[in-house]
Amino acid sequence: MAALRVTTLLFFAQSLQAGRPTTSASNLAMPHSAALPLRGISPPGSFRSLDHRQMMVDKRLRGVFSPAAGPVPASPLCFATAGTSGTSQDQSPVLEDSIESGEDGKVAREVLPTLPDRDFSGTSYVPVYVMLPLSAVNMNGEVADPDGLINDLKLLKSAGVDGVMVDCWWGIVEANKPLEYNWSGYKYLFEIIKQLKLKLQVVMSFHKCGSNVGDDIIIPLPNWVAQIGRANPDIYFTDRHGRRNSECLTWGIDKERVLRGRTALEVYFDFMRSFRVEFNELFEDGVISEIEIGLGPCGELRYPSYAMEHGWRYPGIGEFQCYDQYLMKSLRNAAEGRGHPFWGKGPDNAGTYNSRPQDTSFFCDGGDYDGYYGRFFLGWYSKVLVDHADYVLTLAKLAFEGSSIAVKVSGVHWWYKTASHAAELTAGFYNPCNRDGYAPITAMLKKHNAALNFTCVELRTLNQYEKFPEAMSDPEGLVWQVLNAAWDSGIPVSSENALPCFDRDGFNKILENAKPFNDPDGRHLLSFTYLRLAPALFEEMNFFEFKRFVKKMHGEAVLDH
Repeated sequence: MAALRVTTLLFFAQSLQAGRPTTSASNLAMPHSAALPLRGISPPGSFRSLDHRQMMVDKRLRGVFSPAAGPVPASPLCFATAGTSGTSQDQSPVLEDSIESGEDGKVAREVLPTLPDRDFSGTSYVPVYVMLPLSAVNMNGEVADPDGLINDLKLLKSAGVDGVMVDCWWGIVEANKPLEYNWSGYKYLFEIIKQLKLKLQVVMSFHKCGSNVGDDIIIPLPNWVAQIGRANPDIYFTDRHGRRNSECLTWGIDKERVLRGRTALEVYFDFMRSFRVEFNELFEDGVISEIEIGLGPCGELRYPSYAMEHGWRYPGIGEFQCYDQYLMKSLRNAAEGRGHPFWGKGPDNAGTYNSRPQDTSFFCDGGDYDGYYGRFFLGWYSKVLVDHADYVLTLAKLAFEGSSIAVKVSGVHWWYKTASHAAELTAGFYNPCNRDGYAPITAMLKKHNAALNFTCVELRTLNQYEKFPEAMSDPEGLVWQVLNAAWDSGIPVSSENALPCFDRDGFNKILENAKPFNDPDGRHLLSFTYLRLAPALFEEMNFFEFKRFVKKMHGEAVLDH
């Protein structure tokens, strides 16, 4: 590890001296043909100026080391173990860095001091929310543990948090019959939150809980929807081999009357309208500050391309999810409209869930993804994603007129350092190295005055390389691209962490993204939502770090050393 670190530092220093942007360490292992895709380069110094980066590298090379990446794991989609020790590496006065020496391979210890944290006092106020447990309201429509929850909320209040995020599950509220809604558990929960003078971010969760990393309970889609699915499994996303994904409904039925006489869009609208009427007072009082609209699996705007239940494991590229009869009909119509009806099928050389880009004829360098058919197919596939969000947000604006709405987009950062960006392509983000796949999404959000909520803001590229060098991952480059695409479109940006974060290094990375260093336009996040309320958060050192983080997000002075 020490040898890798020394090599990496020398590489950073050479890059700076040559006057070119610092790339993540994953470039060190890249084939020449994919070494420098147009947007595969990490942002310069993670929002820092060249002079600042030069200073940091110079200090490192003189033996002064900034805090190493703490126990922050890879993306929630990486299945790495989250750090939960509650202590941060840079809590101690010094950081030990080992250097190999001696004929017998013994390790000598060089003790190196840490660098001071950036001072955020006087910076912009960024509100901090905390996600409540997924099971806050159980399948019976009741608050699971009201006394325990009240105590936890009081602790969060003492830490200075602005509010909490709550999932309103379609599978609980409209569980048994169409248009029959049970909001009783949420009424009780929201009243508790209101009395504690906390704000509410509410998620319209039209997906199943239990299919993603961190899901500790199972909340299926409504029973009556499952009955329809047994008779007509094409209401679900489907892969090339005919495997169905029941986590959410395919976008192919957005305008198909297959849900007891209603289209999927009508079902979503009726649910949102019922919520708006039921909780009108909380909207009027300003308790509900934002509504996040669930648009796909895990509540995110993406295809369910990397499904664990189908055997996917990080860093597999995933599979296209367009083989239900409704999306295939749409594809055939698009191909005929283009004048090439033989294009009305999915690619047959795109590998499987756990393939690598270079092992497929479609995603490899110079592969079919960038040929005539490939560009047609990916254009159609990504347009279906954008159109779905456009349709649902049009209705959400009607249901929540005058309220702030947001959309969550997942951070698919693996294979970002390759030309094709294969994992993003299968997820619906048409973002190869020669095309900006997030600009159409942010332009659509601008049309609806909706905010973008983006994930993985706590991840560091070098840390990802050390854990999974084969993944060609670059979360910092991805965050830089997406945040700037949103800001360039003139829409507000919120964010959340990918996995539970307790250490200072992870919090500092979030702060760097929340308030970019020396940004001439003073841009910053609209809000940050912490994942998630759990007993580990209240362990002494964890809670200390969290409270310290909240103060910095609020622009307050932090006096501890």
